[in-house]
Amino acid sequence: MMHGTHAWQPSASLDTLRMRAQLLARVRQFFAQRAVLEVETPILSAAATPAPHLDSFAVAYRGPHAPLAGRLYLHTSPEYPMKRLLAAGSGNIYQLCRVFRDGEAGARHNPEFTLLEWYRVGFGLAQLIEEVEHLLRSVLAGVRELPMAVHYRYRDLFLQYAGVDGLTAGASELRACLNRHGHRPPAGMTDADDVDTWRDLVLTHIIEPQLVGLVFVTDYPASQAALARIVATTPPVAARFECYLDGVELANGFHELSDVAEQRRRFEQENATRAVAGRPVMPLDERLLAALANGLPECSGVALGFDRLMVCATDAKRIEEVLAFGIERA
Repeated sequence: MMHGTHAWQPSASLDTLRMRAQLLARVRQFFAQRAVLEVETPILSAAATPAPHLDSFAVAYRGPHAPLAGRLYLHTSPEYPMKRLLAAGSGNIYQLCRVFRDGEAGARHNPEFTLLEWYRVGFGLAQLIEEVEHLLRSVLAGVRELPMAVHYRYRDLFLQYAGVDGLTAGASELRACLNRHGHRPPAGMTDADDVDTWRDLVLTHIIEPQLVGLVFVTDYPASQAALARIVATTPPVAARFECYLDGVELANGFHELSDVAEQRRRFEQENATRAVAGRPVMPLDERLLAALANGLPECSGVALGFDRLMVCATDAKRIEEVLAFGIERA
């Protein structure tokens, strides 16, 4: 029974929470069978991602070892400290943890969510894609039947579902594509805006709703490389992939960049993009850069949204249906 105006009950049913616990146990069993080490890294950090599309929660801290600004950040991903472990010789590692992204709330987003992230030393993207598929089939066994996976290159995906070349189309062509499919861009967007913003609009509004079953997409634009290597094709592409299940983006994987100078350049470019957009410039993770300078082993890594996996497992309509308490009841 509700008391007053405060909804105290869980967002998810108890049956869903029991399934959640079961699937988390299956994830750990999957990696234990492959001798991949479970690790825990700090949630708080003096540095934060400069990725232009992500906003970190800032936390005041004035205790011992506090940064000069007296501010720490809740991580948006455990990627940076996990790479420091890799550089220290950890070997294959994985982590299940809560991560935090400011401003993200909706049917598929909660500002606090569970991320599964893992790194495989010596793996290329093809091996990691295969392992992601094996993980999904193992974790969802008896819960949901998965069809055979379909593989696309980013360019082919855009051509098939939107009728434009996702690698070479400019902002005006992508705007026209949106208009043809009955979508209007957000107010204030112009052809001068970053072409990746236009690509993402076409992807989310036109392409993703048409994706059915298990889909892997590779060969993203080089401008979307983030912490992935770039392959010198014509045009160049990022050595990364994304995994979708019925149009829901589940996972994002990279053949990890190990060039410290290139990584610093990308971080600085991302901060410059943030500054132009009027967003706060973030302190760079100099410890990560020092680890890269020391030497990151050849590896590939992937982050998978566990709550979204639960949504797919239960046919939930909104992400809070698979959380004990969504943000509106936190």
